[in-house]
Order: sequence, then structure tokens, then C-alpha cells
Amino acid sequence: MAPVPITIITGFLGSGKTTLILNLIPQLPHTYRIALLKNEYGDVAIDSQLASSAAISGVQELLNGCICCNLVGQLGDALDSLLRDVGPDRIIIETSGSAFPATLAMEINRLGRETGNYVLDGVVVVIDVENWKGYEDTSYTAKMQQKYTDLIVFNKWELVDERRYDECLDRVGDLEPIANVKSDKGRVDQSLLLGLDSALAKDGDPINGGYSKDKPTHEHSERHETEVEVLSVNLVSEGEKPKSVNIDSLETFLLSAPKDEVYRIKAIMSASHPMASSNGDVDESAGLQPGIATYILNWAFGRWTFTYSDMALPPPISVASATAESAVSNTHETILRMTIVLARGEASKWKSRLEKGGMIEQEDDGGFLMVSRVV
Repeated sequence: MAPVPITIITGFLGSGKTTLILNLIPQLPHTYRIALLKNEYGDVAIDSQLASSAAISGVQELLNGCICCNLVGQLGDALDSLLRDVGPDRIIIETSGSAFPATLAMEINRLGRETGNYVLDGVVVVIDVENWKGYEDTSYTAKMQQKYTDLIVFNKWELVDERRYDECLDRVGDLEPIANVKSDKGRVDQSLLLGLDSALAKDGDPINGGYSKDKPTHEHSERHETEVEVLSVNLVSEGEKPKSVNIDSLETFLLSAPKDEVYRIKAIMSASHPMASSNGDVDESAGLQPGIATYILNWAFGRWTFTYSDMALPPPISVASATAESAVSNTHETILRMTIVLARGEASKWKSRLEKGGMIEQEDDGGFLMVSRVV
């Protein structure tokens, strides 16, 4: 069984973490099972009750303490309980405002190595732009939350003038380059928040950048388009004989992608052998089935997993943009379908790099690579 991806959402008190989660749920397939592990101070977590009513399959609460220090020993038991009782496709951990995400991420990685049940998909920090100037200057934890993260979500930026937002953006940039995006009143597109896992892959097509059956409204789509750019990559082979992606070239591409330019890479592909994930683990699930198998790639902010899947690759797209010499016909087979989510202004540069070759290619000679911008 593939490990369950875990997404950490952290941020200072009142930054809008729960709102971000509740806005994520409607974007997911109806059959997708989310489990929430919530860390709160106090005896009653009221918004956990709210989250339970929003199509979340199960909730565990760790109260009266911080999950990154005095409650860290309880994390494994809480995750195991969710795994046993809910059987989730994904676990979201929402931390208290004082939690230190680096410690929590290291503990999840340790549990993942020891049990094989979990994998860290990403650490998302929510920043309240309206109040950032105050607590950025006084809270060491607030600054560390920002530094040890994969994606920063700027929330409540609509409530301030452009100068205040620019000041906040400058402070974030002072530490190190980090992927960042503005929320739309607490909403961020799920294709940016979540990586690709087997449940999402079976429900949709990574070429579209999102997997929800219910397409976002025009207003949300327009907002998302101003924040990120998206490339669709298709690699097809000619003939009915199965072909494989060149794993060495693909790994070179993954290692070369700066995480402040490339936010997420998601793909379904055929490969003759598994590639090691970024932590060195190799999924041997396909070992009993010699030959080419299907794998799911999930690259998020410099880390990646490469896992076996029993699903079939989608048929080749009907490519209107293909040249006459390489027009895709029914004699072609899909080798890879990929979505790349990039920072603003990066799509043209990376489209050109991919088209030059050497990054995404067939294991032997041949194959047609098509790269197009979809957002």
C-alpha cells in the first residue's frame, strides 16, 4: 500500500488556516477521504466541529499543548488512529499558531521511514498580511514558521493597501526564496496545495492541473491565473509496443528545478524500472510484474515521491498543436502526462528548456514531446 500523504498547514493564530482547509474540501472529488489532525490549546476546538461537518472523513485533536514539542510523542498514535479508523487518502495537520513546522516535519519523516505508512507532501504557512507587521517584529516563532516552509499563502491581503502588502512580501524575501501565492479570500487552488496521489490520479487527469470534477468558478480561475503559470507536458511513442520514460533524464530535470520557480510537478508515466524518491526509498511494488509499469510522480518544492500504480495510462490527447510530421494518431501510446505549476513569469523559460530536450524523453530513440501552456 502506498504511504498516505500528509500536508501540514501552519500559521500564527487567526491567520486563516481553518478557512483555507474548508475552502479546499469542495475542490476535491466526493469520494476523496480527508482526515484532519488538529492541534489546539484549550479543552474544546470549536472549528474542529465545523471541519467535521465539511465532508472531512475523520478528526483527531491534540489539545492543551504544542504538537512540535510536548505533544510530539503523541503524533504517531494519532496518525495511526486516523489510518486505522478512517483509511484516508490524505491527512491534513493543522497546527496551533505557536507550532514550529520544522520539528513536526522531521517527526513525520521519521515515522514515514519507520512504518512506511506516511510521506510528507508539503508544509504550507498562512500569513495574515493585515497583521503581519505587528507579529513579525515580536514573534520568533512567526519568522521561523515562514522560513521552514514549502509554500506561503498570503491571506487577508485584500484588507490592506498595496504598500503594506509589498512590505510583507519584502520581509518574506529577506530570508530565502520561497514559493508564495495570494489567497482568494481564504481559497487557494488545490493543484497548488496538494500533490498528486493515487486517489486523485484515478479521479482525474494531471494534464488539467486540477482533479476536481467540479470546475472552479470563473472568478476563482481568473484569480488563480494571476498567481501561477501551468505547463502541460505530453510524451507519446509510436507503435503498440510499450515504451518507457528515460528515468535518468527525468531525475536530472527534477534535481535542476529551483523550488522558487517550479512549485509542483505531477505526472503519470510508464517506466521500465522505479526511480528512487528524493529520500532514497524505492517502491518495489511492481517487482513481481516484470517489464514496463505505471508510476505516479509527485514533486513538491524540491522533494519527490515515485510510486507504483495499477491504473492504466490515459490515451494520447488529440493534439491540435502537434506538427503535421508528428501528428498523434491512434498508433501512438502515452508514455507520460505531466502538469508543472510554476511561479509567475517562469512558463516561457521552462517551456523552452523542456523543448530543447534532455529532460523528458523516451528511454530509447523516438517519441514525441509536446509542451503547452494551459494557464
